[in-house]
Order: sequence, then C-alpha cells, then structure tokens
Amino acid sequence: MMKSRLFLVRNILRINLTLVFLLLVSCGKTTPNNGTSPSEAQTIENKGSDTMVNLALAWAEAYQPDHPEVRISVTGGGSGTGIAALINGTVDIANASRQIKQEERDLAEANGITPVEFVVAQDAIAVVVNPSNPIDRLSIQQISDIYSGKITNWREVGGENRPIVRLSRETNSGTHVYFLEEVLRQGNKDDNTLFSTNTLLMPSSEGISAEIRQNPNAIGYDGLGYVTEGMKVIAISQSAESPYVMPSAETVNNGTYPIARDLYMYTSGEPSGNILAYIEWICGSQAQAIVTDLGFVPIQP
Repeated sequence: MMKSRLFLVRNILRINLTLVFLLLVSCGKTTPNNGTSPSEAQTIENKGSDTMVNLALAWAEAYQPDHPEVRISVTGGGSGTGIAALINGTVDIANASRQIKQEERDLAEANGITPVEFVVAQDAIAVVVNPSNPIDRLSIQQISDIYSGKITNWREVGGENRPIVRLSRETNSGTHVYFLEEVLRQGNKDDNTLFSTNTLLMPSSEGISAEIRQNPNAIGYDGLGYVTEGMKVIAISQSAESPYVMPSAETVNNGTYPIARDLYMYTSGEPSGNILAYIEWICGSQAQAIVTDLGFVPIQP
C-alpha cells in the first residue's frame, strides 16, 4: 500500500513539474511567429528632419508589431544631418523636409552612393503669431521684408506699435532652408536675401511654439503638424493682389496655399528587401492615414 502511494505521489509531482516547465517556456518565449529572433532582426537606421521625426516615429511604431524581422531606429537632428549621414553611409534612410542639394548629391556620388528620392508626405509651413496680435494676414513679400529686417515694427503691416521678434529654425533645418529659398528669396535663385542678423534661431519646433505662446511680439514658422493651442495661424497671399489662404490639407492639394512642400526619404541606391518593403508600406493607405492624423498632408495616390 505504501509503495503504491509513493508511486502515485511521484507521478503527480512529475506531471506538475512538466506543466510548470512548459508554462515557463511559453511565457518566456520571444521568438516571433515567423521564426526570427530579436538578435536576427535587421535594424533600419532612419535619421534626419526634425519636422518629420514625430511622423517617422509613428510610422515605425505602427509597422514593427507586424514585421518582427526588422527594427527601425529613428532619430532627428535636421535634414542636413540626415543627408550628411546618407553621404557618409551611416544610415539606411535619410528624412528631409527639403530636396537634396546638387552639391550634396555630388558628395554622395563621389563616395560611391547614389541618393534615391521618395516623396512620402506633404506639408504646409504655417506662419504663426501670438493670439493677442491683431494681424491675421500677410503677403509673401511682407513676410520676406519682416524676416530680412526691412520691416521691424508691427505697425508697418497694420498692427500695433510694437517691435517684431523674429523666430526661425536653425540653419541645419530643412524648414529653415526652404523658408529662406521660397519665402525670403521667393524662389529666385539669383536673390541673396538673408535672415536679419537679430533673428532668433530656435533648436526645435517646440522652442518656436513656446516662444510664440509667451511673446506677443513674436512671429515664427513651422510645419502645420506642429501648430498647437496658444498659436495664431496667419493667412498668406502669394502677392498683394492674390487671395489670402489658410494652410490645410485641402489648400495644399489644390495648390492655393503658397508655402507648401514635399517631405522626402532618401536611400543609398534603389532600396531592396526590408528597406523597400518599409518604404512601400509608408506610401500605402495605413501609413498615409497616420500622416493625416499628425496634421500633415498625405501624398496623392
């Protein structure tokens, strides 16, 4: 009788230990369904535009759960930083809120790299002031004159007798370069107009937003997706005779808002494998819905 009881207890213990082992293995399992372990996943290095960094992070977060074969590392630093990394061969995808310059392309090709361009979204650059500022419309010429230092007081454009405080992104920002070339210089490649020397260069979109909210004399610009409460968006006209238009997805798509641009990704040569699959996903409906959610403008199908 005693031997039978011992045999029964041992069998029960053996069964329970087996179940515990299987449970621990199941709970600690990290191998994805396709058999790719985290150590085997390919890391896609994605760097560049600060305008695009929140969008790029949102894309990566949405993509990775269904694609355990890749890890996507996203960092900002500005369009110039991303393109420099592409030239040096240290990133897989460079984000840029401006087109690559010919001299940058030449440097890349001298390094054996052929940049390939993809338009992945669109953006309107909003001109913003403090809500207490009565100004609600400006022409491109007036904005150019403000930022170049020709206009220094708000009363010169119909506002109150207050000095204008100019805010800009830093020179490494693609938004800064675009604003200089397309607004201050109005697309004229022979124009050498520069930002006024007392323009405050802000390191981030958040820096511009914070200063606008607290400074009634300030004017700034940034991607429409970075406009927050406590900022007043200005309607813009292409010329004194043109209608004043507010930035939106509709006015970007129909071409009536005058300060709109494409947003880019650049790869080293024609992409393939996981990088190609990721870019194709970005151009698809799921990723473009994220573009809309974050206040940018989706590319046309």
